[in-house]
Amino acid sequence: MTALIGEAAAEVGAEARSTGSRTRGPRTSTRRSRRVRYALTVLAFLLPSAVPLLLFVLGPMVAAAWISLTEWNLLAPAEWVGFENYANLLTDPETADVFLHTLYYIVGYLPLVYVGGLAIALALNTALRGRTVLRGVYFLPVITSWIVVALVWRWLLNPSNGVVNTVLAWFGIDGPGWWTDPAWAMPSIILASAWKDLGFVMVILLAGLQAIDPELLDAARVDGAGWWRRLFSVTLPLLSPATFFVIVISLINGFQVFDQVYAMTGGGPGGATQVVVQQIYDLTFRYGKAGEASALSWLLFVVILAVTVIQIRGQRKWVNYG
Repeated sequence: MTALIGEAAAEVGAEARSTGSRTRGPRTSTRRSRRVRYALTVLAFLLPSAVPLLLFVLGPMVAAAWISLTEWNLLAPAEWVGFENYANLLTDPETADVFLHTLYYIVGYLPLVYVGGLAIALALNTALRGRTVLRGVYFLPVITSWIVVALVWRWLLNPSNGVVNTVLAWFGIDGPGWWTDPAWAMPSIILASAWKDLGFVMVILLAGLQAIDPELLDAARVDGAGWWRRLFSVTLPLLSPATFFVIVISLINGFQVFDQVYAMTGGGPGGATQVVVQQIYDLTFRYGKAGEASALSWLLFVVILAVTVIQIRGQRKWVNYG
């Protein structure tokens, strides 16, 4: 009797397993087909941006990586040299100089553009008459061509008949040589760059200010906190996400500064404003060293990537998303 019951149970179990396998098979294939359709749908929406990304960003990056391992003057066939270009750059004092000049630009530019943009954002966040028009006026330089801005500032800072030195002369001040003086050439570029980018920083910080709950500021005011206390204890901590974004973008743009340098000084006088991207341009088109220029561009990419990663990791200590 027990044997018959065991055989019957075994037959039922086998039938159930066979039925379950038949049931799971179509369900599994249905899930896979859904995933494939979902992936194809996502890919279809991404193609309009993915194709230009591959063609004009990732493709040139791979090409530059290969060219950096060759010696090429843009005319003759490229000659394979391995990592010789990187070795030459890392032992060349001029490489350190152009990175130091770029760092000098960033150190002068970033505080100036952030403090100026914050001041304008705070002013335009109040009930100021005509603030909508003023926002457009301050943002106008952002959409203006860099070459136009650089040429205007080159004229404004002309040592002989520029507007700035003319105004300084009215007060008995002998204006500096600005972009013709090695000591003042980089500050000239910093002033022009900060003026152009103030509107961009202003918009980002203004959006952050408008996202702050007014009740928090009212509570601080009721507790007796003055304007400066509210600024440093309430506004700036809650503005830290926007500040973080501005700093990251400004540093990336700062390392890639080129247009204003090319238009205002061309890297001079005496190489005082020769930054990394200007050096890449000169190596490629002036000296015919495309391989070395590509190697320098990859060194710049590594530096920017490292600085960005450090910022992203460090944001946890000071950026408040609450």
